[in-house]
Amino acid sequence: MVIPAPAFDPTATLEAVATERCTSLYGVPTMFIAELNHPDFESYDLDPETGLTVPRGEPGELCTRGYSDMLGYWNEPDKTAEAIDPARWMHTGDLGVMDSDGYLNITGRIKDMVIRGGENIYPREIEEFLYTHPDILDAQVIGVPDVKYGEELCAWVKIRPGAEPLTAEKLREFAAGRLAHYKVPRYVILVDEFPLTVTGKVRKLEMREKSVGLLALQDAAAIRHA
Repeated sequence: MVIPAPAFDPTATLEAVATERCTSLYGVPTMFIAELNHPDFESYDLDPETGLTVPRGEPGELCTRGYSDMLGYWNEPDKTAEAIDPARWMHTGDLGVMDSDGYLNITGRIKDMVIRGGENIYPREIEEFLYTHPDILDAQVIGVPDVKYGEELCAWVKIRPGAEPLTAEKLREFAAGRLAHYKVPRYVILVDEFPLTVTGKVRKLEMREKSVGLLALQDAAAIRHA
């Protein structure tokens, strides 16, 4: 149980719900009205999906707890608190889905998830679809800023030698009836290589930054960070 304040205060209540990741909230109608009418209501993260076990077949963050997990980062308590919650569950940042037999399929990374118009989109799903295109050798999907939807999908694509250039319109035609319309990348950027870290991981943050410039999305980016 979380008690936000000695007496009802809408600000204290909203802050407590967001900070403590509360899954239920008690009160009378006037309290809820005051909270909903709070001038900063939209700025509070009130989603309780965090800390709850999702049903099998639904995506969620992979969390682990056991003797093999680390105790924390050396002399970095803040970083440790970000990765390990008070119940000693280590949050891996990986998104996964467990099937009815208990097998877990990793579907992507939380930080890579794209939220387009309120829809959660997992780039790995889109990338795996793009691999079925006969002219695509490799693909990486990222979110780029958009004025209307908040984010839009952008695909960086390597195509096979000799293939005709792949456009966003041709990709939509290929995806028609096979992929939900909101999951079809709005932008396609043809590349020879992806930016990589020294360990060979794709640098999606760098791709996003470059895409903003290549697609002239500076205005949309400025609105999102305003």
